Amino acid sequence: MTIEIQLARKNTLALAVVFALSVCIGLSLFLAPALIIRPFRFQSARALNFAMALRQQAPTWSLIIATATVILAAILWRRVSLWKRVLLGTGICLVTVSAVMARVDYFEWMFHPVRTPGFEAADRSKLDSSEMVMAVRFGNDARAYPIRAMAYHHVVNDVVGGIPLAVTY
Repeated sequence: MTIEIQLARKNTLALAVVFALSVCIGLSLFLAPALIIRPFRFQSARALNFAMALRQQAPTWSLIIATATVILAAILWRRVSLWKRVLLGTGICLVTVSAVMARVDYFEWMFHPVRTPGFEAADRSKLDSSEMVMAVRFGNDARAYPIRAMAYHHVVNDVVGGIPLAVTY
């Protein structure tokens, strides 16, 4: 094997490693905030600050990483076999999806506001006596919103005492 062939293989390997790293970084720009910022799960202040900072920077950096990944794949394309081209295509797809998802508020997909809430009288409610609620009262009209339900929906549009409210949690 000549020195030129060995050098070309090392160069291709180095480019492939950089390609793989760019795919991993691109995926982490979307996945890290998505996995850290989850409802109904403990989130430390430090992890949440990291995730929010990353989420804020992700749209710009994911585009840069996606562009670099496509350029690296184009350079590698003629140097690798067919099955490695499949890996290059898969990497490009993953980074592209990550770049798109970095620009989408996917947290909104998880929570749906309750537009027309239904209520029961307190004596007929099926809530456990220890269950926490948020309460609103205007005049003789009162409502109680269970924290468990509010943690999922986050927003309830309601009218209490003739006053329209957006109750949030």
